[in-house]
This record gives sequence, C-alpha cells and structure tokens, in this order.
Amino acid sequence: MRAVHFGAGNIGRGFIGELLQDAGYHVTFADVNAAVVDQLAAKKSYRVIELGEGRQTKTYSNFDALNSATQVDALVSAIANAEIVTTSVGPNILMHLAPVIAAGLASRKAIAPAVVMACENALNATDLLHGHITNAAEKSGLNLAGKVDYANTAVDRIVPIQREGLGLDVEVETFSEWVIDTSKLSAAALAANGDFGALANAGADLVPNLEPFIERKLFTVNAGHATVAYLGQQVGAKTIFEALENASVLSGLRGVLGETAEVLIRKHRFDVHAQAKYVEKTITRFRNIAINDDVIRVGRAPLRKISRNERLIAPAASLAEIGGNPVHLLAAVGAALVFKSPEDPDVALLQEKLHTLSAAQFAAEVCGIETEHPLAPALIKVIEARQH
Repeated sequence: MRAVHFGAGNIGRGFIGELLQDAGYHVTFADVNAAVVDQLAAKKSYRVIELGEGRQTKTYSNFDALNSATQVDALVSAIANAEIVTTSVGPNILMHLAPVIAAGLASRKAIAPAVVMACENALNATDLLHGHITNAAEKSGLNLAGKVDYANTAVDRIVPIQREGLGLDVEVETFSEWVIDTSKLSAAALAANGDFGALANAGADLVPNLEPFIERKLFTVNAGHATVAYLGQQVGAKTIFEALENASVLSGLRGVLGETAEVLIRKHRFDVHAQAKYVEKTITRFRNIAINDDVIRVGRAPLRKISRNERLIAPAASLAEIGGNPVHLLAAVGAALVFKSPEDPDVALLQEKLHTLSAAQFAAEVCGIETEHPLAPALIKVIEARQH
C-alpha cells in the first residue's frame, strides 16, 4: 500500500507519516522545502523520539520524498498510484496543493478511489480541500468521477520546538490521536485499504460521525493551548510550562475548559465524568516539562485563531447561543488581541485591523460575529478595550 503525504515537516514526519508507516504504507513525502526533501532522499531514515512517561524511540525508513515545486510529474505519478493522500500543511496552504492532487487523481488507473484526508487543526479541513480540488479539476477539465473519496479527520499531537542538532529526527509527546470519519468512504476505497484495519491497529480511531471528536479536540486541546499561550505572555512567561506555573493562567485555563466542556456536554452529550477526565489529561499534557513548548509558537497566527470556526470564538459563540456567559473564553480572546510576535505577519495584520476597523466591524470581519449574535455585545466590549 502507498500513501502520499503533503508536509515533510515535524508533524508530517513525527505524526501522520509515522502512523502511516506503522500501518504498512510506503509514504511519499511531498514538500516545497528543498533542504528537507534532499535530506530525506539522502539519509533514507529518521527517528521519532517520544517525550514523557512511556516514551520510546522508533526508526522509520519506508518512505521517499519529492519536491512538490520541482518534481511535479513524479508527484502526479505518486498520487496516481497511492491509496491514500494526506496533508499537514496548514489550512491556508490547501488551495495551493489542489491542482497537483487533482492532476494525480485524474491520472489514476486503479479501480478503487484514493482516499484524501486533510489532517489539519481546523474544522472539517478535508471538506475545504475537497472544494479546492473540485475547483482545480473543473478549471483544468479533469474528470475525477469515481477516482477519489474524502474523509474528514481530527488530529492531536503536540510537536514542540525541536532541539538543535536533531536533523530529521523529531521529538513528540507520547500521546497522539488521529480520528477518521469513515461514513463517506465507499466500499471500494475501504477494501483497497483493508477496511483501514492496519491504520486502526497502528492507532487511528475510525468513527461514523466525526463532529463530536473534532469539536472536543478543538474546544479542549486547541482552545486550552491557545489560552495558555496568550494569557502566559501577559504574565511574562516564555514557555507553556512556565505559564502554567502561574496561578492566574492555570485558573484562566480551567475557566476556559469549564466553559467549553459545558458546550460539548450540551451539544454532543459527552459524559460529564469522561469530559472531566479528558480535561485533566489535557492539562497534564500541557504541563509535561519534557515538551515545554514556546508561547510564541503555540500562539502564532492569532488572526486565524480568533476566526468564527476556530478554537476560541466557536465555543464562545455556542455558549452564548445557549444562554451562557463565556467570560474566560473572551478573556483569552482579549489576550490574543494584544499577542506580540514581531516575526508573525498575522500579528501585524491583526493589529492593523484592530486599529482601523470599528469594534463591531472587527467582530464581524475577523471573528465572524455579526451585531445580532448573542455573543456580539460582550465580544465588542473586549475588542473596544484593546483599541485604546
């Protein structure tokens, strides 16, 4: 079995590419980073080093690598012969991958369709990629009928800033979660992949309805991580571990996760005790000193992270819609509005919008919250407070 994975960075090698190889797939990594691609081609192997309790180190060699900018024909051929195509590049990059994926899918000779999965920290990222691929195919006159199935996924693994000298080796936390929604996959696609049994044995979770798992992860892990980064910078912390040593940050985190738990329990009927355990497990992961991630890295791209379907605004809006008061979530949003990172273009753009738009305009344009939404009054107050 063969897979093509877009994104040969730390997450690609240390999570999705790892699990695919564990499941027996030969992985073709595709990336525009020529240095990484050349290293993968030359070295032929890399290690994944787990950090924390139960850690282990594994070596991976069942892969090759292609430069997606200069080896397009080879990449099209690899996609044409793969059972699975995955990504971990960031939601904003997916549109740039669509043309070559569409070309590769159109070139397929196999009877079974390939399965495309966008493994990104975003709600229903595969649906987004699906749209881009469809548009690219239409523009190029390509027929993809019967050649591709799509599956949304939820992914979770902390991959911290890497130590100097690791090269291709990747340090990751022990915990990982890859949940795959199989409800829209055809019998042919499942059969070509052994019903995903090897992926399940390697650690993937197969579910018929992904939304509860996506939102549980986004509203707990991603919302919590961002909260610690934004509140942590406010108290001068440089790392996530250091931030959580501050009582006010830890209290703010628990407040956020209490609010998001209320949404998840009401909306998806998660068991109260099970969600409480999930919250405690998440906090324990954040406090893993072996990870000790940087607040600048975790907080990057704040403009995206306070958008409508993202980790802070989405649960805050849902809580407001059921009559709740998302005090802690909005405190995290307020901290995101003043997040500092000189090298992050997202921060500069956020500040430009914050100081050129009215608070109501900012809430609507950036956060996707119109004035008639129940979250709007409280959100607008938070924005106004950061405009002066």
